[in-house]
Amino acid sequence: MKLVCAMMLGFVLDLIFGDPHGLVHPVQIIGWFIDKLKKGMQHLIYGCSYEEVKEKGIERKAGMEKAAGFFLMLFIVAGTYAVIYGMLYVAGMIHPLLRFCLETFFIYQILATKSLKKESMKVYKKLKEGDLLGARKEVSYLVGRDTDNLDESEVAKADVETIAENTADGVIAPMLFIALGGAPLGFAYKAVNTLDSMVAYRNDELIHIGFFSAKMDDICNFVPARFAAVMMMLAAFFLRFDFKGAVRIFKRDRFAHLSPNSAQTEAVAAGALQIQLGGTHNYFGKAVVKPTIGDAIRPVEYEDIKRTNQLLYVSAFLSMAVCTLITFLLYTQLFKFM
Repeated sequence: MKLVCAMMLGFVLDLIFGDPHGLVHPVQIIGWFIDKLKKGMQHLIYGCSYEEVKEKGIERKAGMEKAAGFFLMLFIVAGTYAVIYGMLYVAGMIHPLLRFCLETFFIYQILATKSLKKESMKVYKKLKEGDLLGARKEVSYLVGRDTDNLDESEVAKADVETIAENTADGVIAPMLFIALGGAPLGFAYKAVNTLDSMVAYRNDELIHIGFFSAKMDDICNFVPARFAAVMMMLAAFFLRFDFKGAVRIFKRDRFAHLSPNSAQTEAVAAGALQIQLGGTHNYFGKAVVKPTIGDAIRPVEYEDIKRTNQLLYVSAFLSMAVCTLITFLLYTQLFKFM
């Protein structure tokens, strides 16, 4: 019951405050360790930095880079879980109320509902003002693709895709992991997600060292992405968007992505809004061919950013209701056997 209360309170805090500017977020600390360990492992393998490897034309050691990437992933994920678990354990030894407050705060930091809406709406505001250059700059903080040459519709589409995908891995997936294992498991998932966003790129530097991080992210998001898609379809129904279209496009296009999970919620959003997402984009100056998601019944417009945020919020509330129920049933049944 304490975890259920901590989940609900943490969710409410997230909806009210989001991520306050100026406060160091644990994910930033995780990211710092990832960067330092990655560079350290590259230096251990080659005796120099990646930039020097490239300049000197040193032959790449794919096997060693993959092995290093495996230990990078293992250390970051296990280390994150251990640190959060240890902090909660010590807090519980001092006083149970202190542990409850700390876990509530951790859950608040894990969830990103308000922050996702806030950052995506910066793009909406620029587009509404007619500031395409400003919109490109704002969306560049949210996506990995090159944004310099995107038109208004493409900027809006990139923002919609970000909201739809991050509804799963930034909000609903963490809820599920918290429901199953509290803040330690929730933060372990965030570590996996951060590894994926930092080292799981298919560019020359990271294609080998990020291999296991990408695979772990695929595994961890397999069930949550599909659960999130179901919640988003229900959200489309309650919001009176195109529910039938959401279900139809989900069935047809949910695997239309290089990742087995990313298109799950994107397909629902595309169907619900009657727009087309996906397609070929440039990353680091190179074109990456991707299939399209949904039917271009109408062009993507900046108002679709607001509509996708509505899907985000309703999906988040529905998911929190289900996740608290899962936690309640899990712990009540567990105590019956103890």
